[in-house]
Amino acid sequence: MATPMSRHSTLLVWVAALLPTAALTARELPPPAYQLAAAQAQVPPKLLYAVALQESGRAMNGRLVPWPWTLNVAGQSRRYGTRREACADLHQVLQVTAATRVDVGLGQLNAGYQRHRVRQPCELLEPYRNLRLAATILREQYNPNQSWLMAAGRYHRPAGGAPAVRYRQRVGQHLARLEAAASPRRTP
Repeated sequence: MATPMSRHSTLLVWVAALLPTAALTARELPPPAYQLAAAQAQVPPKLLYAVALQESGRAMNGRLVPWPWTLNVAGQSRRYGTRREACADLHQVLQVTAATRVDVGLGQLNAGYQRHRVRQPCELLEPYRNLRLAATILREQYNPNQSWLMAAGRYHRPAGGAPAVRYRQRVGQHLARLEAAASPRRTP
């Protein structure tokens, strides 16, 4: 059985692996977990990170960072301090809300539409598993004749339409900020 201190240490290790350092510096890529998940699915790591920012972004210390223990229940965002708290609420929510109305984790994977990818819903709260699945879904939505942003729009709304367009624009804004942070700064 884990002690409170070891649980706290484990949380810190996961958050450190998933969240960026205090500020992106020149030529820095998204955190290693995003890079690995993106490489396995053959999707751009910055796109995966931008999707996570859009889906589960939370303001922390003046920055927007993806938060792994996030639920969206019928359009209402809920954030938790631990996976255990998020899982407990997820179980309660699924007893009274259709699974297709519940999005889970970093990539806000839909508990109903993505249930075939996990044995039980709380697996979607495992940060790296959530990233791997999000990257896989992005890859599945990619058409080589279109941009990765089009795939991101379909990730959010496979049927397309105005919601997909708005989503692509927001993910595009996150990508632009990531690119600006990663480009070499000119000195006058």
